[in-house]
Amino acid sequence: MRSKLLTVAIAAGLGLTSISAMAATKSQQPAKVTIDAATLQQLQAQLATLQAQVADLQAKQEAQADAQVETAKAVNDVQAQASDAVAAAKKSSDKLSYKGVNLTLGGFLAAETIYRTHQEAADVASNWNAIPYKNSSVGRMSEGRFSARQSRVSLLAQGDVSPDTHVAGYIEADFLGGAQTANQNESNSFNPRERNVYMTVDWDTPGLHLLAGQNWSLLTLNAKGITPRTEAAPPQIDAQYLPGFAWARQTQIRLVKDFGRQYWLGVSLENPQTTFYVSPNQSKAPVTSIYNTTAGSGYDSANTLSLNHIPDVIVKFAADPGFGHYEVFGLGRAFYNRYNSGSGNSNHNVYGGGFGVGMLLPLVDKVLDFQFTGMQGRGIGRYGSAQLPDVTFKPNGEISPIKENMLLAGLTWHTNPDLDIYAFGGREREQKQDYTYNGVALGYGNKAYNNAGCDIEGGACVGNTKQIWNGTLGFWWKFYQGKFGKAQFGAQYSHTVREAFEGVGGSPKAKEDMFFTSFRYYPF
Repeated sequence: MRSKLLTVAIAAGLGLTSISAMAATKSQQPAKVTIDAATLQQLQAQLATLQAQVADLQAKQEAQADAQVETAKAVNDVQAQASDAVAAAKKSSDKLSYKGVNLTLGGFLAAETIYRTHQEAADVASNWNAIPYKNSSVGRMSEGRFSARQSRVSLLAQGDVSPDTHVAGYIEADFLGGAQTANQNESNSFNPRERNVYMTVDWDTPGLHLLAGQNWSLLTLNAKGITPRTEAAPPQIDAQYLPGFAWARQTQIRLVKDFGRQYWLGVSLENPQTTFYVSPNQSKAPVTSIYNTTAGSGYDSANTLSLNHIPDVIVKFAADPGFGHYEVFGLGRAFYNRYNSGSGNSNHNVYGGGFGVGMLLPLVDKVLDFQFTGMQGRGIGRYGSAQLPDVTFKPNGEISPIKENMLLAGLTWHTNPDLDIYAFGGREREQKQDYTYNGVALGYGNKAYNNAGCDIEGGACVGNTKQIWNGTLGFWWKFYQGKFGKAQFGAQYSHTVREAFEGVGGSPKAKEDMFFTSFRYYPF
């Protein structure tokens, strides 16, 4: 339409121009052609009308073009909203809903192999502080096992009390429990084991977060903030993690305050338990101490419980300033026993604890990550993967916390979306806490202890552990990831050295090389 009007207008203009020219020419030759003024005015009026119509059409087309741009933008917005809605619907479809509560299933199925150069009689969780010296006959033999016991199941229930208040419950279990009915003989009836069972309440406006139940200890490194289910354990296969990694999973009551979800401050009261080293000469000490008891109702009677009565207290500050994640924490502990102090038998408290730091740094974004944790204190052994003892005893029966430091550092290389390669090194080291009474060696790491038979098969060996250090290299390969979940294969090699304090006959060492493989399927 526009082109037609332009054609008409141009033609009319050309015609009028021709006529005017002819008129001018004829005016020089009045005898040949004559156009009256009325006809000329009529043609000029027609041209003006056509030009007005063309201008109006141009304005309409420009308005239409603007409308088309707005329409395209609106269509794009609608498509984006639809895409978001589809994504949200897909995400929502991953959850089950019951009475307004969203249920999310999780976990994996595992088939794993374990090989150790020296027998520990252990499943997929290594006993770092029991790597055998050469005096052990079975320690001179290698160990190979298959295991599916690290398979894991989890359930997360979430609901919104209001737009500002959110509640959740989480339960997670594997099959590394060791009841007396569980064995390797025929049916291998290993029982489920409580890993995490807790509830949370989050209030958005004041930035408060409450957790109650069994969870990773507050001192365990997080990947972001102080948020449950973001704990940053090393990526190894070994279920006891790596020496130097500070962690625990225990019942607690935790309150956290976030400041713009960039800075976090938390405090946690956690279930206490003490690990002891009792000297082989303890019966010769002048004062005996009551520090633990046989487990009673609700526990396996083969176990003992320490006599704690004050919870472990942990305070942690975490920051996510924009590059990396950083943490610093403090731990306070109380150790409890009963002994004769000279004025009769009485109960006694001794205090210990420590401090630690942790960080996660994306050295190359989405390609190379650096992880570090470190901790130092007195009586902190239970929080290390190597499980060195917390305390020993003075000759007067008093509990004596053992000084220890632990650290772990590692790199994880995300070579592509399907392959991660990791390398970690860690160490846990204790200082000797030794005593002598009337020529009797007591305490931990005493140089008068007999280590003469540590390298002789069947020989006598005290061999108090001074330090355990470990180097680990491994990978995870995701060979399937799609609508049916994820399947991956991993392999891990580690070299560990257990070193003893010097005693009579020297300071023995025990070395362990381990190789693990793991097939895992994550259906959810």
